[in-house]
Amino acid sequence: MLNVIALAVLPALILIFYTYQQDKMQREPVKMIAKGFGWGCLSVFCSFFISVPSMHLGLFPDGINSFWDAFRTAFFGAAIPEETAKLFCLWMFLRKNPYFDERMDGIVYAVCVGMGFAAFENVEYLFAAGTDWVTTGIGRSLTAIPGHFGFAVLMGYYYSLNHFDKYRAPMAGLKMWLYPVLAHGIYDTVAMMASVTPQLSGAITIAILLFCFQMVKWARQSMKKHLIADASDYGMGGGMDIQG
Repeated sequence: MLNVIALAVLPALILIFYTYQQDKMQREPVKMIAKGFGWGCLSVFCSFFISVPSMHLGLFPDGINSFWDAFRTAFFGAAIPEETAKLFCLWMFLRKNPYFDERMDGIVYAVCVGMGFAAFENVEYLFAAGTDWVTTGIGRSLTAIPGHFGFAVLMGYYYSLNHFDKYRAPMAGLKMWLYPVLAHGIYDTVAMMASVTPQLSGAITIAILLFCFQMVKWARQSMKKHLIADASDYGMGGGMDIQG
């Protein structure tokens, strides 16, 4: 049992630590990192308040038999409820957080929330996999966990823009929800298509890995942009490098 939990949670903790290490200016207290992770675990339950009514309203089906089914399930069953819940929990966590005083902090805390969600979800998947828990765990550590990491950085990047630079990025308040939803929905649509077209499962796996690689690459670029902007505020860097 402990081995299953360790394999499920360790990839998420590694990405939290990586993000924490990138915060060069003023790192957040460890207790706040832990709280952010806890809010992420809570967001799993919050997402049910959207996904369950959506299913009863017929916004997505019980099974996936076509591309349209995969698309609806990906967005209405996963992306919209999950990213909305994560954003709500991030807002609840940061609205009175005195340590949220730099742009990079938004990414750090969003990653904590996103990885809390991903770790909790991963535990469920690995226990459900039974004797295949090792294979499932390794597969998800290469796909789902990096995917949630990328979605979280997207959310945190625009959350910070909306908080610190709203005048320069007036649409950031919408983008901090919309862009993670779109990225998550696209990812899940492609992944769910494997059950509709199993003959393309190999190509779909490659597409998912490339997608996750690009998300992580974009995440690193986003961190760099916010770090440059924060350094500028401290008088340690050049001009602002912020894109909305």
